[in-house]
Amino acid sequence: MEVLTNRAKQVDRRPMNFWEKLYLISIAKGMWITLKHFFMKKATVNFPEQKRPFSPVFRGLHVLNRDEEGRENCTACGLCALACPAEAITMEAAERLPGEEHLYREEKYAAKYEINMLRCIFCGFCEEACPKDAVYLSQTFTPASYKRKDFIYTKEDLLIPHPKKSN
Repeated sequence: MEVLTNRAKQVDRRPMNFWEKLYLISIAKGMWITLKHFFMKKATVNFPEQKRPFSPVFRGLHVLNRDEEGRENCTACGLCALACPAEAITMEAAERLPGEEHLYREEKYAAKYEINMLRCIFCGFCEEACPKDAVYLSQTFTPASYKRKDFIYTKEDLLIPHPKKSN
């Protein structure tokens, strides 16, 4: 049989001598490795007190963006829902009524916008597909819960706070 890689090693089949039968050298090697690891820096993080640093490209919780005047950026085009491979985003469009210009930028807006975080795979395709930069993935992770309905985020859960009302 021909070897496909250079990583193959020939197995040593010779009989063991007296010292190899005692396994003392092998035990000493194992204890040395254990002793070395005992004094190494721990990889564990005490979570509530310490937060581990995330990668700059970490994709966390979804956020629906607003413009400087506090109006919603989402125009309910549905590109984010189409781009989502897990089909986690559902939305319903509605027409803006007269007098609602201060709430929505365009004539069409998302009346219902839901993301099922149990289906979401945090790929970021929704963020890339959005032409209005209305949806982006933040640096926070999804909080834990025991109920499935707590993982379905509505538009009110995802919208950032109104900039003029927070002052």
